[in-house]
Amino acid sequence: MRLINIFFASIFMLFLAACSPEVGSEQWCQQIKEKSAGDISANEATDYAKHCVFK
Repeated sequence: MRLINIFFASIFMLFLAACSPEVGSEQWCQQIKEKSAGDISANEATDYAKHCVFK
């Protein structure tokens, strides 16, 4: 039973990882641009500046 739970948890995590765009891609830049300033983390702001502003 425990092995089945681990299997389904792994599959679920793979689906979650596939949903978000890659950092630095055009889609990711657009997604961050549309977020409100309060919802952006410091790491996202740094990556946005690095990949979207100063290409």
